[in-house]
Amino acid sequence: IQDSGIFRIGYRQSQPPMSFLGKDASPGGYSIDICKNIAKEVESKIDREVTIEYIPVNAEDRFDALATNKIDILCGSTTVTFSRREHVDFTQLTFVTGGSYLTLKGNDIRNNFEGKKLGVVKGTTTVVALEELFQETETKVDIVFLDSTGEGFTALNKGEIDILTADQVVLIGLVSQAKNPGDYSLLPDMFSYEPFALAVRKNDADFRLVADRTISRLYQSNEIEAIYDRWFGQFAPKMPSALKALIELSIITDE
Repeated sequence: IQDSGIFRIGYRQSQPPMSFLGKDASPGGYSIDICKNIAKEVESKIDREVTIEYIPVNAEDRFDALATNKIDILCGSTTVTFSRREHVDFTQLTFVTGGSYLTLKGNDIRNNFEGKKLGVVKGTTTVVALEELFQETETKVDIVFLDSTGEGFTALNKGEIDILTADQVVLIGLVSQAKNPGDYSLLPDMFSYEPFALAVRKNDADFRLVADRTISRLYQSNEIEAIYDRWFGQFAPKMPSALKALIELSIITDE
């Protein structure tokens, strides 16, 4: 970044409100705002202006993009796991959510998943959680693997799947962007715990420290609340207690 003056942000284009391509063709979202703040901290650290370059990635190639230096940071809705930490490093946590289900209103699925077509994005932790859940409950469902949640949302509207499953926060984002949000039903139950963070290249401690300092500053100054309100305020004005606790526990000072 110091040599090129370019800060390359990898992001998912259909993961609102965490990261998405807006109607004005500009990337936006909760994670994108955090990454913009990291870019400012990078400028201060290297004492030169930095141009942000947004690079779209998907669930399957996002970690390879980091490993092969196509991007400098991965902004979106990425769950921290030990298997992923074999290939990339993560900043401190930025959000917490869990897997849930979205269906069209009037489609009663709460107690009846048997024989339903359920869409899930391949290469995500949601796939693993679902397979474990249905194996444990001995429920037979037809799992349809998708390339993106945007594709799944389209399939749900066309009746090609009965249920779309993803991180609850992503499903909320999809509904919030829909033409008629009242056409959908989001189950309140969550079947997994998903701690989000920003992924960075492995063993790049100096850059990770810059990112962590920025995130901690956003938490300590309560600027994170303004970011939350910008992307969640209309549909979830009260910050979840789990996220509040995560923020309090993640504050690190320079003292």
